[in-house]
Amino acid sequence: MNATKIIGIILIIASLLVGYVGFNKIADNTAQINLLGLKIDASNESGKQQGYLYVGFAILLFGGGIYTMNKSKQ
Repeated sequence: MNATKIIGIILIIASLLVGYVGFNKIADNTAQINLLGLKIDASNESGKQQGYLYVGFAILLFGGGIYTMNKSKQ
């Protein structure tokens, strides 16, 4: 196993962890209450935005890991 393949695997694993944290941040900062027919939105927009950034970074890491794995085959 060469170094580029190991780096690719590490990037893919890191992307899964960062994506998990991002999805949890989005879920934790999203809240809706239905009270007597009224929908009350108690979401934290900055927390959701931070979660979306984590998910975007996870996609970039995953793409970099796939690219590195494919590059090591050549």
